[in-house]
Amino acid sequence: MKKIFLTFGVVILSILMGNSQEKKPASFLTTANMDKSVKPSDNFYMFVNGGWYNNTVIPATESGTGAFLDIYNRTKDNLRTIFNDLAKGKQLPGTIQQQIADFYAAGMDTVAINKLGYEPVKPYLKKIDGITDTKSLLHFIAEVQAEGTGILFGLQIGADEKNSAINIPSFNQAGLGLPDRDYYFKTDAATLDIVKAYKTYIIKLFALTGKPNMAEKVDLVYTLEKAIAEGHSTRVEMRDPQTNYNKMSVLNLEKRMPNIGWRTLLTAIKIKADSLNIGQPKHFETIDHLLVRTPIETWKLYLKARILSDASTALSSDFVNANFDYYGRALGGKKQLKPRWERVINSTDANLSEALGQLYVKKYFTQDAKARMLQLINNLQTAFETRINKLDWMSDATKEKSREKLHTFLKKIGYPDKWKDYSKVKINRIQYFQNLVACSKNEYNFQVSKVGKTVDRTEWGMTPSTVNAYYNPTFNEIVFPAGILQFPFFDLKADDAINYGGIGMVIGHEMTHGFDDQGAQYDKNGNMQNWWTPEDETKFKAKGKAVVDLYNTFTVLDTVHVKGALTLGENIADIGGIAIAYEAFKLTKQGQSDTMIDGFTPDQRFFLSYAQIWRNKQKEQSVLQRINTDPHSPPMYRVLAPLMNFEPFYKAFNVKEGDKMFVAEKSRIKIW
Repeated sequence: MKKIFLTFGVVILSILMGNSQEKKPASFLTTANMDKSVKPSDNFYMFVNGGWYNNTVIPATESGTGAFLDIYNRTKDNLRTIFNDLAKGKQLPGTIQQQIADFYAAGMDTVAINKLGYEPVKPYLKKIDGITDTKSLLHFIAEVQAEGTGILFGLQIGADEKNSAINIPSFNQAGLGLPDRDYYFKTDAATLDIVKAYKTYIIKLFALTGKPNMAEKVDLVYTLEKAIAEGHSTRVEMRDPQTNYNKMSVLNLEKRMPNIGWRTLLTAIKIKADSLNIGQPKHFETIDHLLVRTPIETWKLYLKARILSDASTALSSDFVNANFDYYGRALGGKKQLKPRWERVINSTDANLSEALGQLYVKKYFTQDAKARMLQLINNLQTAFETRINKLDWMSDATKEKSREKLHTFLKKIGYPDKWKDYSKVKINRIQYFQNLVACSKNEYNFQVSKVGKTVDRTEWGMTPSTVNAYYNPTFNEIVFPAGILQFPFFDLKADDAINYGGIGMVIGHEMTHGFDDQGAQYDKNGNMQNWWTPEDETKFKAKGKAVVDLYNTFTVLDTVHVKGALTLGENIADIGGIAIAYEAFKLTKQGQSDTMIDGFTPDQRFFLSYAQIWRNKQKEQSVLQRINTDPHSPPMYRVLAPLMNFEPFYKAFNVKEGDKMFVAEKSRIKIW
């Protein structure tokens, strides 16, 4: 199964998209955002960002706003320019320009979409009505899976984690309408409010299809989902690569879970394989039992709820609004739906990703930026090796393996060298829903065509315009899309302190993911196997335990704490990322000088740059959801915790005993 470790997390783009449009200052530091009444040694995050935080109102369309989200808005406007330019001319049929223009036009045709109502999903609902037994139930689930819509299980085609040169199908838990399995079992007021909002949402969807008074039947759907949730692994359990790798023969699966009918299922979803990875066997065993223990009529209600919810944003405005009331208001704290053009741009990027990406990088990304990024990456690689060599807790044997892995990193910058082919996708200018299905089918067929074949390491897991980055352990790669290579993370005109404190930290973060508690279980070739000596592994796990314990102490809201075990990998990557970036910065001319800019030393500018990229403010609803589901710590603690443990920060800002960020040297966490 392909695992991607993110710098920010995919979900943050939908939760935190900001609306501020501040202009980039010549010094690349926004001193007006600071709160100089706060001692930098007490709370460096608020020292750098407190002025902005205290005076910022979160836009009605957002769950939050923040620094890197300015990039999203800039990128969004750039993409809109591309769409507007395409609309001015007639595009040749079959070209990516025609596909993008027509996909966008169809999505913007609200008159036609509203006139259709839920007409596009009626064929699916009719098929569900025709289900009479478990066999026909599974046939429908397989049919929509072959269109790219997973209902009871997630399916990924990617490198076999113990034979990373070959692609294998991986099946994973799915099937819930709430954000996480724990929502079905917690009884606190905030969770119960989310459950109520979810049920209201499903009731509303049924009402919009002419089925009023469905409260009791929606309770049946919820009860079935809760039974499914019983078999789900927790978020922390999902972080263990070993536990979630369970390669099984199809013959064994047929015997172990006979009600699913694996051979028939695989044939229906176009997969030819003798073995599969079953990420969470308990989930599939639970489904196997529920297939025969749950009445077919309850299953049919469940399927309709899932289909309507999945399709809701592509249907008429009343469905879109129902979707927003749950996902936007209840889960995210948003007050207002984003404008249609923005939502359709995001949909185009998701469905014609590398087609749109080609136009984006041609217009908005330069080879100079790519070359500069490669230089930064190489410098951080050198710095990381230096740090490995100096580790006092690791043996020479494990150090050698670490260096081998470090120097085998595949580096991807900006955009793919080989673009995906969309020539088989037929885009109609007046059929938005059908366009979504066509794109989904095309992607699904592309994925299943890879089963059993050699892994293509040129593939990307993000679109070029995405404001994010990632590490993929089975490719042993670090990936930086063009979208994130903008200020405040990166700017060709910025001094090294700014770039190393910004994108340098991101590079170091992704590199460290190759050596966090998950990534460290994969070798230089992307195979999940132990390359540590027993003694070093024991020491490494002890350091990880210290990270968990530290982050567990951070309070976010009232009595809600950061979940140290859930966020462990990202926290290790943050702690390592800032240290490696700083080491690389000290290799530069500016890093070795004392020349001040705007009253700040080079080291101070480095740390100020680091803190300003995490400037962020969120709604409570969003904070609570992310604490429960996001493997990343809240932005404030992505600044404070790494710096509390980093000696150069103490020197740069004269941190002393008695200051709130002070940690005794013997207690500071040092891993990479």
